Amino acid sequence: MNRRLIGSVVGVLASAGLGAAMLPLRSHLSIATTGLVLVLPVVVGVLTGGFVAGLVSVAASFFVYDLVFIPPYYSLTVTAGEDWVALGVYVVVMVLVARLVSGLDQARAASNVREESARHLFDLSELLLANKSVPDLGATIVNEVREAFALSGVTLLLAVDGQLEVVASSGTSIAEEDLEHLRPGARLPVPVALSTSRSGEESRVLALSAAGRPVGLLVLRDVPSEKEARETLPTLANHLALALERAELNERALRAEVLEEVDRLRRALIGAVSHDLRSPLATIKVASSTLMDRSKDLPVEDRHELYQLVDVQADRLTRLVTSLLDMTRLEAGVLEIRKVPWSALDLVAEAVAGLRPSLDERRVEVVLPETLPAVSVDHLLIGQVLTNLLDNADRHGPAGTAITVSGEQAGDCVALSVSDMGPGVPPSEREAVFESFVRFDTGGRAGLGLALAKTFVEAHGGRIWAEEASGGGARFVFTLPLATSNGPLATSNGSRT
Repeated sequence: MNRRLIGSVVGVLASAGLGAAMLPLRSHLSIATTGLVLVLPVVVGVLTGGFVAGLVSVAASFFVYDLVFIPPYYSLTVTAGEDWVALGVYVVVMVLVARLVSGLDQARAASNVREESARHLFDLSELLLANKSVPDLGATIVNEVREAFALSGVTLLLAVDGQLEVVASSGTSIAEEDLEHLRPGARLPVPVALSTSRSGEESRVLALSAAGRPVGLLVLRDVPSEKEARETLPTLANHLALALERAELNERALRAEVLEEVDRLRRALIGAVSHDLRSPLATIKVASSTLMDRSKDLPVEDRHELYQLVDVQADRLTRLVTSLLDMTRLEAGVLEIRKVPWSALDLVAEAVAGLRPSLDERRVEVVLPETLPAVSVDHLLIGQVLTNLLDNADRHGPAGTAITVSGEQAGDCVALSVSDMGPGVPPSEREAVFESFVRFDTGGRAGLGLALAKTFVEAHGGRIWAEEASGGGARFVFTLPLATSNGPLATSNGSRT
């Protein structure tokens, strides 16, 4: 049953009920009092079913008024002139009351609709301010719009490669024939607002545009009939268009940042090839070409020295490439760090022994107390840290000077250091020296070794820094966590001691 019929029935029943209630008191009620009481059924009918139901209530109250309370009773005949006036005034006043109450009720309903629409727009605006991707934002839009306006279906179409494509849908999805109807050509059409009725179902297509540029289309099914709700749709379209444009601009900015980072990494890789990898490759190439030149009759000692040079540089190149791959895997989160208790003295001894062919006659002084506690580390990665620091000290220390490796316990960690007698690192460059391929004002350039050392140390929860050595030169210090158990220590061959 519709609202008008319900209101009419309620008005008629209210008129009859009030008439029956006042009938025993008819002799004590004046005609004016009765007319005032019969205002109530009219008001009830208007509030329940609107103005038309109010008119029906006026008619029902008029008959009750005339038949029951105006002599002669139970007859529509009216004999007295003042009774005609009372009935006429009653009808006119009741029609005016019905119109006034109906207008107030409509205004109240319209105000409620506007308030609800404003609240939904505010809630939707809060959601659209979130930093979301275009697909996530599209899903939010269709779900929130459908819920806010009680629609049977909402579909969002955006331009994908120059064509309108459905990116999000909620409720009843748009039919393929309707989708083709919205595709007049291969390109995104000029945004227009239109209302169509297809397949017996009312729908509205909202054109979304920002700054005169088409953004997409929003297809709404079963749009509410209230004028206020429909008037909200253009404002809604502006909100959605701005939000979608902002999300698209954010994605473009993100892609630009990614491309910039890729370009930076590409330049860094080129720097690695030209800086750290070129030196051992060039040495290997010169030595191997000399050995292969049959026109040169080299002494056995020289040949042995060249073979040793190739071997040393090949080992250096292998360490460099392995460390670079490990750093890449670590930053990608696919390298597993296997920590076991290790003696710091064994770690240093193994690193020095592995680098001895490269160090040649360079003296390495190891100053570690025998009481130094064990550390919990992945010995392959920390061994590479020590190797890189020793190699760095060897390249920068003057010939004939020693490299010093020392260590001490510092709270809940062990601090190891590698010192040389070289030119040292200026205070302004002690942070940047751990960045890959940074050029300094002094003309130098940081390579991969220190950057790898920093990555591996921080992966263990430690830190690394550069400072001035006590006798001049550079001193690189890094910390390692203490072993949490007093169990047997691991050794280089995998056994426990």
